[in-house]
This record gives sequence, structure tokens and C-alpha cells, in this order.
Amino acid sequence: MEVSIPNIWLEYIDVIFMTFSVMLFIMFTFMGYFSTRNSLHYKNKNSFVDLSKIMASPLAPGITIIAPAYNEGLNIVENVRSLLSLKYVNYEVMVVNDGSKDETMQKLIEAYDLEMVAYPIDPNIKSKPIRGIYKSRQLSYSKLVVVDKENGGKSDALNAGIQLSQNQFVGCIDVDCLLLPDSLLHVVKALFQRSKKRVVAVGGVVRVANSCRISGGTLEEIRLPKNWLARFQLLEYTRSFILGRMAWGRIDSLLIISGAFGFFDREIALAVGGYDTNTVGEDMEIIFKIRRYMHERREPYTIEYIPDPLCWTEVPETVDILLNQRDRWARGNLETLYKHKDMFFNSRFGRLGLISYPYWFFYEWLAPLLEFFGFFTIILFWYLGIINWDFFFALTATVYMFSIMFSFYAILWDVTTYNNYNKSKDILTLMGCAIIEPFVFHPLVVCAAVRGNMTKLFRKKVGWGVQVRRGLASAS
Repeated sequence: MEVSIPNIWLEYIDVIFMTFSVMLFIMFTFMGYFSTRNSLHYKNKNSFVDLSKIMASPLAPGITIIAPAYNEGLNIVENVRSLLSLKYVNYEVMVVNDGSKDETMQKLIEAYDLEMVAYPIDPNIKSKPIRGIYKSRQLSYSKLVVVDKENGGKSDALNAGIQLSQNQFVGCIDVDCLLLPDSLLHVVKALFQRSKKRVVAVGGVVRVANSCRISGGTLEEIRLPKNWLARFQLLEYTRSFILGRMAWGRIDSLLIISGAFGFFDREIALAVGGYDTNTVGEDMEIIFKIRRYMHERREPYTIEYIPDPLCWTEVPETVDILLNQRDRWARGNLETLYKHKDMFFNSRFGRLGLISYPYWFFYEWLAPLLEFFGFFTIILFWYLGIINWDFFFALTATVYMFSIMFSFYAILWDVTTYNNYNKSKDILTLMGCAIIEPFVFHPLVVCAAVRGNMTKLFRKKVGWGVQVRRGLASAS
């Protein structure tokens, strides 16, 4: 079936597609440039730093690591043991048992010889009721505090920990994440390396721990994931953290800190009301609130980003769990963007309103929707006989080659800087993943993003969904 459409309209369609593609090329080219500059600056700046002096200093600030736990009985003992082995003097580990229905609390009590203690609790604390606070009878576990509370979700558990903490800084992590022993030393260095700006938050790279050899809560050997779905996510994480977030950190416009590894100035976190319990994208929402709060107060501030591989986590290895995760991320994006829609192209918020928010709107939220519906548009154009095949194939090939080039650059830059995967076979495997990713993995991500948006728009109230983990203790 052919439809007669004026050539001028066909040219307009070609121009729209071309303009969108060129803008993506320019944006990602600048992203690669800024991330490279930032990585080089970080490496040069920290090549002469002696982290052991931070550890030995009596002036080291207090840090509370808050780890929410819900039905983590399978690996909770090993995960907590790993957190208690960090190289730092003045810190505590606060595990918040968020109403687990399994043996999480009982295993903690038995493994660490816990007893309920008197602990100062603000009667106006904004969280679900706290049933008790426990500490160990053993001096060797004196850094451990366990909060037992009714179930309220991850955000509610983190808020309880922030309010109960008595330290200057709080670290909000996933209890099943593995932190390297010197993680806090890097965090403290980042918190105090600025002299003219207040560092209100610190984020960092999250690495994929699937198939790595882990024993006793210690990362003993870094291995490429055996699962192909995990390999695609490793490639995705490398691009996102090493290039994407490093670039945004370079221009001080980072809008998200991963929930698996985020540290905050407790005073500021409390001032903005902590985590939002009405969103599933709480890690992004709190950064928006902090930036808005500091910007409106006109105080010089910054959010630091650490590219060192300090945090390792398990990623989904089945399609169902991956789709649930990305569905939740999409809903969180939409919730946060809508809540802060007044920042969109608002010069009052500087780079945040003119660069960061528009990028997140057009690329992180809108682009997957355009890709999904664009596929059906192409089918419609083919059916109507109005598609310019020469232009279509040329543009598609250009976008495809550019995406591969960007992924290759991320892989090689990661090898150059941190060399986590230094075997030729591993590097070639990741490059192979980059070649087939647009046809295999990327469509799953796009479909999950569309599903998440549709779910949020039409079903309104939806929870986190199910995410089952094997556990880092069993990763091998």
C-alpha cells in the first residue's frame, strides 16, 4: 500500500531523525571527553595520597553505615562480617531489620551474641515503629548496632537509621553488597578534599560480583560473569559508571547516587527529610532534594564521585528478575522527574535545570519510549510505502557503529585505568557483548522501561516487585 505524501513532509521526518541522532552523537562524545578528563584528574590527584594516615588520624569523622535487611537470612551473617572488617577507626555498622519474615533477626542474634539495649530514640522519629535495638556482648563486635523494626520498605529503614545515627556522616548501602576494606578511607578523603565547597554526598562505582571468588566476605578474585545476562549488565555498568557518571561528576551535575553505595552529610540528609517513602526511585529522589535544598540556600556545595571499584554487587541472572528491576527504575525515574518538573529548562537552577534535567528527561526517560514506538512507526511507514530505505539503513548503521565504538572505549578505558578484567579472552568477550547488545540485551531494557512507564501511568500504586538473589557468599 502506497500513500502519496508531499516530499516536504518526508524531508521533515528525515531531518527530525537526523537531528536527534546528531544530538546523541555530540552528547556522548562530550560525555566521553569529560569522563576521561575527570578520570585522569582523579588518578593524578590521588597518586600521592597516603590513605593510612586517614585511618590512623584521631580526627577521622564518625561514619554510620546503614544497611537495611529484609529476608536476608541466607547471607546476613557473612554480609555483616564483611562490613565489620573495613579499615577505619571511627565507624559503626547499623543493620536495620525491616520486619523480616525469615530468620534474619534470629541469625544475627545468635551469630553476634546480641542483646537488647537502651538506646536514645526520638519519640517523633519518622519511621515505622521500632521494636528494639541490639548490641553485642562481645567487644570484638562493638561496632555493630542492629535495629529491629516493623516493615516499612527500604526508604523507611534508611530513614530510621539516619535518625538513630549519632555520627556526622551516614553511608546508605545494600546489605548484600560487598565493600572493599579501604572503602571508607576513600570516602573520607572525598568528603574533605574540598576547601571552598561543602561536600554533601559521595557516590561511587558499583561493580558486578557475579562469578567472582568471594570467601568470608572478602573479594579474592575478580572474574568475568559466567551468565550472559550478567555480562551484558557488566558492560552496561561500565559505560554508565566509568563514562556517564564520571562525566556528570566533572561538571558537578550528577543527579543520582546508586542506592548500593551512597554517603551523605547527615545534617543535610535530615534537613531534606531523608528518603522519600512514596517512590521506588529513592536514590535519585534524595539527590534531587539535596541539590534543590543547597541551591535554594545559595551555599557552595558539591557531590563527589569516586571511580575506584569499592563496591561489588550481584546483578540479575534471569530475564524476569531483570525486567522487574528495570521496570522499577523506570517508575522511579518518572516519579522523580514529575515531582521536580519545575526544574526543566529553568535557568534559576543553573546547569541542573539547563543540562542535567533535560538530559535525564530526553535520554533516560523519553528515549526508550521513542525507540519502542519508533519501531512500530517504521513498520507503519513500510506498510504505507513512504520510508526512505537508503536514509534509514545509513542512519541505523551509523548509530549502531557509534554505539559499538562508545562501548569499546568504555571497555578499553576501564582496562587502562583499573584493569579489573585483564585477560584477553575477557576483553574480547565484552567486546563481543558490545557488538550483539543492541539486538539482544537493549530491547529487553527498552521493553522494561515501557512497561514501567505504563504501569506507573495506569496502575498508579505499585511496589518494588520481586528480586531474588543467589547471594554473594555463593558467588564463585
